[in-house]
Amino acid sequence: MNTTINNKEITSNNGLIATYLIVGGVIIGIMMIFGILMLLAQGGVLDFSPAAFYQFLTIHGTGMVGAAALAAAGVMWYFLSHYVELSKKVFKINLLLSIIGVVMVIIGVFSFKYASAWTFLYPLPALSGGAWGTTGALLYLIGMLILGVGFLLLYIDTGRAIIKKHGSLGKGLGWDVISGKRAEKDAPSPTVVASTMVTIVNTTALTAGAIVLIMNIINVINPAFTFDPLLAKNLTFAFGHIFANSIIYMGVIVVYEILPRYTNRPWKSNRPFLIAWTMSTAFTLVIYTHHMLMDSVMPKWMLIMGQVLSYANGLPVLVVTAYGALMIVYKSGIKWDMASGLAFMSMFGWVVGVVPAIVDATIVVNHVMHNTKWVPGHFHMYMGLGAAVMLFSFIYYLSKVDSDLKPNGLDKFGFVIYALGMISVSVGFLISGALSTPRRWATHFPEWMAPAVFGAIGGVLAVLALTIFIIHFIRYVQVRGKTGSDMNEKKLA
Repeated sequence: MNTTINNKEITSNNGLIATYLIVGGVIIGIMMIFGILMLLAQGGVLDFSPAAFYQFLTIHGTGMVGAAALAAAGVMWYFLSHYVELSKKVFKINLLLSIIGVVMVIIGVFSFKYASAWTFLYPLPALSGGAWGTTGALLYLIGMLILGVGFLLLYIDTGRAIIKKHGSLGKGLGWDVISGKRAEKDAPSPTVVASTMVTIVNTTALTAGAIVLIMNIINVINPAFTFDPLLAKNLTFAFGHIFANSIIYMGVIVVYEILPRYTNRPWKSNRPFLIAWTMSTAFTLVIYTHHMLMDSVMPKWMLIMGQVLSYANGLPVLVVTAYGALMIVYKSGIKWDMASGLAFMSMFGWVVGVVPAIVDATIVVNHVMHNTKWVPGHFHMYMGLGAAVMLFSFIYYLSKVDSDLKPNGLDKFGFVIYALGMISVSVGFLISGALSTPRRWATHFPEWMAPAVFGAIGGVLAVLALTIFIIHFIRYVQVRGKTGSDMNEKKLA
């Protein structure tokens, strides 16, 4: 590991990192509760108005992705700061702007009944049919814009730091190693490679999001200002799909950093690894078009590209990471605990979550399945069992290296019930999709209700587990700095 960055300075940032994780974790837990309420309503157990359902749907999707991205950014910043000099001031600004944006979004949704879902597809924010007014739309859109600005500043800073250390973003991806100009032993670390990829794709995504948000804001204020709805949809999904996907690319840094520490085996950036990340960088920028397969006005070449590259995108980084995780653990004598166990389980979630996503990317399947619950099925598996578990792994890792706090039987119980809960949630969605149950419907026919109730029960288990994880992390915050030792002296296993 690169040790050019002062270790005491890294340790001093742990309180700020913890704030990112706690804020993100608490919001994720609240969003899970909204998800359970929606499933219970669709299952006929609860009865609330369709207007309330769509408010819950809006806050659930927006809040879940935003909170997970915030926590994942904290993880990426923590490990990347071992290799390059990042700005702590920018890191704090992002947290502040995120909190301001979240508050504005919450007020817009619950006080002014804004309910367009996270997609805010033009011209819906301005033309709600009386469901919400101008104030609610502006609070939501401006809140999202403020959130985006905070993250954009963060990624501009990570890009600056990587360029300063390595010379360019291309070298941060290891292009000079791929071309043979530098030896593999001099390649950037997996953390730098992943962070460079995320910096590139998210700077692009957030710029696209800012453009479409500003155009929507102007349209809400002045309806005479109009723009192309197809352009708006492309910008919206380029923003949302890339930004949501980036969460797992930030989170996977946990796997690259933690498993080598537990196995005492380095995770090397060889040429296949670097090529895989370059391919994923390019593919991630364009595969959002698989969300447009039902839009017949889209250029046909873009739709074909969306399908083909959606297949391809799920493989390079996933294959090298999953294979690398297996190889680094194989016959290593690793002693499993919460951090290493969660890191390894996240690879299972990523692998199985990609399968239904690739199925949905097939045009003939997509035409039937994309507007069913199959889509949230793959997304909950991919994010809930993959990306989120990477974040939980980091929670236990940080508490272990920065304090003497040890997991107990309750934490292990949380591990088990979280896995069971998220598998149940995902399977419930996938079964609903196979039954052609439409997504985003506030009410269901009786034939569609059973999988929704099954998923809600799984959601309750997941919330209980997340509560256990957060309690452990809060306990760590209370004792950090009083016990424990420096991360490089702490024996992990």
